[in-house]
Amino acid sequence: MNIVCLDMEGVLVPEIWIAFSEASGIPELRRTTRDEPDYNKLMNFRLGILKEHKLGLKEIQATIAKIDPLPGAKEFLDELRSITQVLILSDTFEQFAMPLMKKLDYPTIFCNTLEVAPNGEITGFKMRCEKSKLTTVKALQSIGYETIASGDSFNDLAMIQASKAGFLFKSTDKIKADYPDIPAFEEFDDLLNAIKNAL
Repeated sequence: MNIVCLDMEGVLVPEIWIAFSEASGIPELRRTTRDEPDYNKLMNFRLGILKEHKLGLKEIQATIAKIDPLPGAKEFLDELRSITQVLILSDTFEQFAMPLMKKLDYPTIFCNTLEVAPNGEITGFKMRCEKSKLTTVKALQSIGYETIASGDSFNDLAMIQASKAGFLFKSTDKIKADYPDIPAFEEFDDLLNAIKNAL
């Protein structure tokens, strides 16, 4: 019994924070898990910038409403879901992910949640569990699943390495160079074929 675990941002949809950085004109918000391996540090940095610029959930959701899945992502996901179980494992937040999940026909996603004040200010965030992607993969394995994983960032490496097969997708040159043993792909067709061969 197999289950495929996919990262969301950078793999199926564009990076939300990069899109919001461009929309808001705040270059510091371009930092993602491709740049910063420590997710808590990254999120606290982001929340500080949002507070400084008096930006909240409403402004970020307005940007998200304009984001479409990456070209070919929905077709890739549709075909993959027709042949095996698929779970999206993301460090994003429910308040960000749901409009994007609608555009992908509501695949199952495990992610985190934001703490939002009545005025819309994002005051904090609640992670589902520690090392959520690796923890989830290990939990799936403990109930009889073999996992196949793919992602693009530092926070995907542990789930990729813990799975029976794992792939980098649209990753950075640095991550690909640092982890030459992990097959890396740029096109959905190539990733789909690799996953099919691993099933």
